[in-house]
Amino acid sequence: MLADVYKLEPYEKIDKVVDLKTAIEKHIKDGMTLYISRSAEAAAAEIIRQFWDRNPDFTLMMNLPGGAQAMCLMHRGLIKKLIFTTCADLYPSPSPNPIIQRAYRQKAVEFENWSVLSFTQALMAGALNLPFMPTLSITGSAMAEENSGAFTQIEDPFSGEPIGVVKRMNPDVALYHGWAADAAGNTIIAPYGDDREWGAKAATSGVIVTVEKIVSTDFIREHANMVKIPAYMVDAVCLAPLGAHPRAMNSRGLPEFESYDVDVPFLEDFREAGKKPETLDQWVGEWILGCKNHEERLKKLGVERIYRLKGKTAKDSWQYRFIQTADEASEPKPYNGIEFAIVAASHKIKDIFIKGGFKAMFAGIGIGGLAAWLAYYALKSEGCEAYMVGAGIGFDPRPADPLMTSSSNIATSRMLVDPIDIHGVCIGGVKKACLGILGAAQIDKNGNLNSSKVSEKTYIGGAGGGNDIANGAKEVVVITKQKKERFLEKVSYITCAGNHVKTLISDLGIFEKKGAAFELTHYFSADGTAKDDVLQKIADRCGWELKVSERVQAAAEPTVEELALLRSLDPEGVFIG
Repeated sequence: MLADVYKLEPYEKIDKVVDLKTAIEKHIKDGMTLYISRSAEAAAAEIIRQFWDRNPDFTLMMNLPGGAQAMCLMHRGLIKKLIFTTCADLYPSPSPNPIIQRAYRQKAVEFENWSVLSFTQALMAGALNLPFMPTLSITGSAMAEENSGAFTQIEDPFSGEPIGVVKRMNPDVALYHGWAADAAGNTIIAPYGDDREWGAKAATSGVIVTVEKIVSTDFIREHANMVKIPAYMVDAVCLAPLGAHPRAMNSRGLPEFESYDVDVPFLEDFREAGKKPETLDQWVGEWILGCKNHEERLKKLGVERIYRLKGKTAKDSWQYRFIQTADEASEPKPYNGIEFAIVAASHKIKDIFIKGGFKAMFAGIGIGGLAAWLAYYALKSEGCEAYMVGAGIGFDPRPADPLMTSSSNIATSRMLVDPIDIHGVCIGGVKKACLGILGAAQIDKNGNLNSSKVSEKTYIGGAGGGNDIANGAKEVVVITKQKKERFLEKVSYITCAGNHVKTLISDLGIFEKKGAAFELTHYFSADGTAKDDVLQKIADRCGWELKVSERVQAAAEPTVEELALLRSLDPEGVFIG
């Protein structure tokens, strides 16, 4: 009967569910190019177990290869090439990863660095079966020359103007961790993040997904708007609760699931172990090789630790952390130089935002991020239309955790999106409505930034989203600590071209572009040092000949209210000291 023909089955009859060990054995082969999603930690751990004593010569494509398992692939020499956007650690604070440093010094791995947007666009080209994709990123950076085999400029056939293009990227197999999948492989992944689904869509052989829960096809139909990887792309579905650990999973829009937060102590222990090869071997032996599968790993983590990670992601959890620190944050104790600089920077950001007619601002991690957050709340208090970008679009920075993508920040976001919306449309799109705020390891007198490498021994981190902001935003503010080895006549490596950098704020003063070079317009005297002494200190820590405005003036001191707000945003002093 026709009624039987049109009957919808509550469960998909195609069954791709296997254990993770079987999935890796069947689908991962030597010499493959693997795309590993940032949250696919359980899958990466199983690859380590199976290939630890082999020489598979993988090429690893990974947006942010800062996870414990991904770094261990490099430590063991299982990969010959790393294609990435940034590889720095975030915990306990942003800094170069010691495992990356060893591989870079020893030339054990080939490094291919891209910006977040250009990396995603290359995967989009691969997914769409196009030879290349136009991009506004990379142009003007040292990456353009380094990646000349996969990036070039061509003539726009319509306008005749030059336009950058990135060559398609196609991994063999992509590994993803999602919230849920049915037996056929229709997969719901997190509704935000830097690597979303393009790696899966570009994979030529297929996708292995691990999920928190295997669900009915009826459930998939009810949440079809959140399914980002269709079943026909998927080769294997593997159940792996907490499969993103030590990374976070945020279940916004999926009340049926429990979120869990980043396991910061775990990542801090991993970073400490990674400082020496022998201690890292011990760590791998304990946490990966010593656990025969993912289930044993969960038992080792323990129920108490798991529940604590879940509790930290509750929508109002920031309030309890805030209560613990609010009294201390509001104490009228003397401010330090960094606090003075952050507050002064927030005043400048607010002025630029209003004068430039901006609607949004993107700020990275560190003192620049805190200054932007202060400016955001000042704008908000005056009724200005302003949106923070990073943890989605339109988030309200929460107290107690100064990292942009914290669970508490994600919970306040009005729009959870992928890199194309953030780094492409919001920052570089036609409206040019987003003010860019960046940090930098090094900057030169023309505003060119280096956040990649400073010698043959140190790889700082990479382009990340910084290049997208520097190239795409109408105006960029750079905020960084001032030392002579950081403020250079000319940077040795251009991660981000300085064409759109109009303002430079250090912990000592504010510099503004007058023509092609910077001029000091404000100085900071947090401890009451005389003007001439402060100016001399700024000159001594500047690698180019300092130009001082005839109207240079002292920045205003922070108020008690501004200090209280700042200290509540970073109560442990990760950035403010």
